[in-house]
Amino acid sequence: MELAGQLHGNQTRAKAVFACGNRRFWREFDLPPQLSGTQLFVNRRFHLKPLAALLGAHPRICVVLLDRHKARVFDLRLDEVKEQEGLFRPLPHRGRGDGFAGYDGGHAERSVQDEALHHFKFVAEHLREALEKDLFDNLIIGCQESNWHDLETHLHPYLKKRMLGRFSADVGSMKADHVREQAGRILRESRDERRRNLVKEVISQSKSNSRGVTGLRRVLRSLELGEVQTLLMGENYRAHAVECTGCGHLDAHMVRYCPACGRSTRELEDVCEAIIPATIRRDIELFYVDGDPEFDKVGNIAALLRFRADQSKGSGMAAVS
Repeated sequence: MELAGQLHGNQTRAKAVFACGNRRFWREFDLPPQLSGTQLFVNRRFHLKPLAALLGAHPRICVVLLDRHKARVFDLRLDEVKEQEGLFRPLPHRGRGDGFAGYDGGHAERSVQDEALHHFKFVAEHLREALEKDLFDNLIIGCQESNWHDLETHLHPYLKKRMLGRFSADVGSMKADHVREQAGRILRESRDERRRNLVKEVISQSKSNSRGVTGLRRVLRSLELGEVQTLLMGENYRAHAVECTGCGHLDAHMVRYCPACGRSTRELEDVCEAIIPATIRRDIELFYVDGDPEFDKVGNIAALLRFRADQSKGSGMAAVS
């Protein structure tokens, strides 16, 4: 507590500190200043809820600015932009004259065009290799409209799926701050659209008893069965639940003993403290939803499923409901 009171840090940034005296554990992380005021949590679990919202809204983004012979590559993460080594392909040298009947001039024009196409292909291949190495999550392109078609034809389908959007850019003059502004705008618009689509999809899938569930009890059941692909929660969602002290089973019913193994349970004032670490461990996509009336009606918590265990043929899986 005394050490926490002495933390000041950089006023332009936020800081997250995780500490456990019994295990002699202390880790500090610098974060963007989007988090609210200073908060101190003492619990048996680390408080991950605000960090999950922050990190989920800031995937690793590769921003590429390019023209016909040069590309600048930026990494954007947690509102920080860093420029990497550029990709440059010099244009072929042209002589003073066009030769007999303009033959040399036409040949030079074709050579310039070929070099430009090789450049776009080279950039696309570089991005494909970076994606295969898991160096970024999403892609944003900045270029003139006239160059977009030539690049697009060389982009691998996997890259196109990761693209969030593109914007008009002059490779030579654009500053890093402008890159961050443009990429940030595209990221916000993309995530807002995806969030709206996910809410519509999960409600529709739930109503048809397909790949969607709503409400805390059903979501907990699906998490336990490993069915969940994407979890959606209200931005300020809180709910009481119990957790088994033996097997870790989470139950929306406030029971004293675990219906799965019979051990005693402990009460959780906020079930999110148990849900969020589970989503992180299992690499489940997490979205926070704010101000959606339809989502409010279904309890402010829902999940889109990879599969339904109770609908799998020959499945011997069972769950406590």
